[in-house]
Amino acid sequence: MPALQAPPRRDRARAGPERQHPAGGWKIVALRLVGGAVALWGLLVLFGVFVTHVLVHGPVHSADLGVVDWFAAHRTGVWNTVTVVGADLAQTQTAIAVTVVVALLLRWRLRRWYESWIVVAAMAGELLVFFAVTATVHRPRPPVARLDVAPPTSSFPSGHTSAAVALYGCIALLVLWLYGRRPATRVTAVVLFCLPVVVGLSRLYRGMHYPSDVLAGVLMGGLWLVLVFTTLLPRQGTSLPRQGRGKRRAASPAVR
Repeated sequence: MPALQAPPRRDRARAGPERQHPAGGWKIVALRLVGGAVALWGLLVLFGVFVTHVLVHGPVHSADLGVVDWFAAHRTGVWNTVTVVGADLAQTQTAIAVTVVVALLLRWRLRRWYESWIVVAAMAGELLVFFAVTATVHRPRPPVARLDVAPPTSSFPSGHTSAAVALYGCIALLVLWLYGRRPATRVTAVVLFCLPVVVGLSRLYRGMHYPSDVLAGVLMGGLWLVLVFTTLLPRQGTSLPRQGRGKRRAASPAVR
């Protein structure tokens, strides 16, 4: 596995003790990601089975449905419009577009592809786990008037919420890692971390999911993001030179 290093940061001197990138090469990294994805699928399936077969009656289910009923009873024209925007933040087309733009922006800014592939891995893995879970756990949408056309996938988990956590959480963590915890980067990260909350509430308001579906989406997107970052993010003490324009022209295609 080629040696890797984070780009220089002004606050690098304040960083903690050095930790090496996981040893064993790309095969070990791939096995870790695949194994983690399978484990995450199993965890979400167990959660889904518990929600759909054990908690189908009683106070927990009543509370789950009660939240959706409350949102449906308090809809207004203004919030109907606002939640369209909120839900669209994690639509498939939006997520793909943001992923492509961010990946190309990172490639242009850092002069390498590594961080771009972290974003791609976060979104690709989240999507694969989501489809695997929805193909296993079948849960009808809440019995309220829905403001969007329901896709053929299960209500469990919330794919919009999961995608928002994986995408905007990934961008926020990369911003903090690349540029340090300055005021501007902290504000940017906080805004990005708030976007999944907006998405989840919008999906509840529009009658597309139960709260437990949104919670499962947060769990799925968050755990996958942790796995991707702990596996792929370069650690201190490694060495990935930051290529300048002159070096890029002289470098061979094999080292791009």
